Amino acid sequence: MFDIQITGTNIRYADDGISVVHVQFRANDSESTVTLNGYIPISAEDYQGNESIPALKNVVRTKLIERLTPEAE
Repeated sequence: MFDIQITGTNIRYADDGISVVHVQFRANDSESTVTLNGYIPISAEDYQGNESIPALKNVVRTKLIERLTPEAE
């Protein structure tokens, strides 16, 4: 399991409110042999209600899994 640390958020606004949130993260496996870092863009809808650090960690984990898992052909 990866330990995910949220290192920052960058909220981009549009005329009617938040348009997208970039959640910066760093993740290490339990042996610190694999490290991931970067940002995951999430929609305003995904951000709403998930503003806390524990909730953002879950959103990042879910989005990472989606990106790392190849789609069935």
